[in-house]
Amino acid sequence: MFFKDEVEVEVRAGNGGSGCVSFRREKYVPRGGPDGGDGGHGGNVVFVARRDESTLYPLTRRRILKAESGRPGGSANCYGKDGKELRVRVPVGTVIKDAERGNVLKDLVVDGEEVVVARAGRGGRGNKTFATATNRTPHEFEKGTPGEIRKLKLELKLIADVGLIGLPNAGKSTLLSRVSAARPKIADYPFTTLEPQLGIVDAGGGLRPFVMADIPGLIEGAHTGKGLGDRFLRHVERTRVLLHLVDVSSLAAMDPAEAYAVIRGELSAYSLGLEQRPTVVVATKMDDAASAPRADELERAIGTPVLRISAATGAGLPEMFAALAPHVGPPVEE
Repeated sequence: MFFKDEVEVEVRAGNGGSGCVSFRREKYVPRGGPDGGDGGHGGNVVFVARRDESTLYPLTRRRILKAESGRPGGSANCYGKDGKELRVRVPVGTVIKDAERGNVLKDLVVDGEEVVVARAGRGGRGNKTFATATNRTPHEFEKGTPGEIRKLKLELKLIADVGLIGLPNAGKSTLLSRVSAARPKIADYPFTTLEPQLGIVDAGGGLRPFVMADIPGLIEGAHTGKGLGDRFLRHVERTRVLLHLVDVSSLAAMDPAEAYAVIRGELSAYSLGLEQRPTVVVATKMDDAASAPRADELERAIGTPVLRISAATGAGLPEMFAALAPHVGPPVEE
């Protein structure tokens, strides 16, 4: 199924059924009283967060989501049937916004969490409810009220423990494929990854299994939407720690210190909270003679410890896992 992290839909709750005007008519009851029943209530539209859902793509084929309307009331005091509510499954991490106002209605971050996004109309009263001591044959009734209609914008923010960030071709996909069962597309050209990928990492050694997210490579101007960067940055907002990968090989397209500064600048421009997120800096592609001195230069330039790894050989991965351990939850008890 295609990955989709943003979609606009229209939700329509069911209308209430109208009440009925009816009078009891039986052979030996020539002047029976009113017996018009009430209309049924409409159905709500409800969004439900499910962990087994991973994309908003199914909603691209259902741009109008409509619940059932209530049935009208009937004679002989028969109430109209209530309309069935519409329950829509969305991935955990879905943010629901009013498309016209832009305000957040609900952020669904827990499996099974739900929210009513369009409230149903109420059923109208039948004429039997209008009978009084002075008005024994009322012809009044109520129409059902309309269900709520609103336009919504849904945005998916992946929920992961570790978010991989870096320029295109920094080695994020290679690392994810090395440490998890995820199989993102890998090639030696930029923008191979066009959608976020999740992998479950079980490093052993007492470390609790955790979720790692591979975010498509960012470029300068990403926070303004360049290269769809603003959408990609959204997916690291929920991570506990960022793993900032910097290519230090002789084939790197940019000087390592400059590459590091570009990504930090984009994080700062997009969100102060994201800039301040715990970050582990990793020099990748430590596979040629030039990589070691370039990693040393990077560490001196940024004044932050830089780990060194080779996803191809596995070198440095234990040290990387040790650096992530304090951020991904308590160790598993033996």
